[in-house]
Amino acid sequence: QVQLVESGGGLVQPGGSLRLSCAASGRIFSPNTMGWYRQAPGKRRELVATMTNVGSTNYADSVKGRFTISRDNGKNTVYLQMNSVKPEDTAVYSCYYSYPYESWGQGTQVTVSS
Repeated sequence: QVQLVESGGGLVQPGGSLRLSCAASGRIFSPNTMGWYRQAPGKRRELVATMTNVGSTNYADSVKGRFTISRDNGKNTVYLQMNSVKPEDTAVYSCYYSYPYESWGQGTQVTVSS
C-alpha cells in the first residue's frame, strides 16, 4: 500500500501563492495517477488536478490558468503550485494515488484570507 504525506499548506492572502507537496512511499506501480482534491467547508470534495506518470494532466475549470500540477517520478512526489489564489480556494487539500489501490493523504489546510 502507498502512503501519502502532504505539506505546504497554510494561510495566504488573496492573490498570493502556495506550493503543496505530496510524497509517496511504499509499493509504487505503473501506470498510475496522482493528484489533488479539495473539500471546502460545507462543500463536496472536488477534483483539483491530476497527473499520470507519463505526464497527462486534468484540471478543474475553476483552477485552470492559476494552478499547475507537476511530478518528480524519481522522488515519487507530486506538487501543486497555486498562484493568484482566491478566498474560494480555501479548503483541505488531499493528495491522491490511484493504482492498484487508491490511497489518500491526511490533507493539508489552505486558507486564503486577508
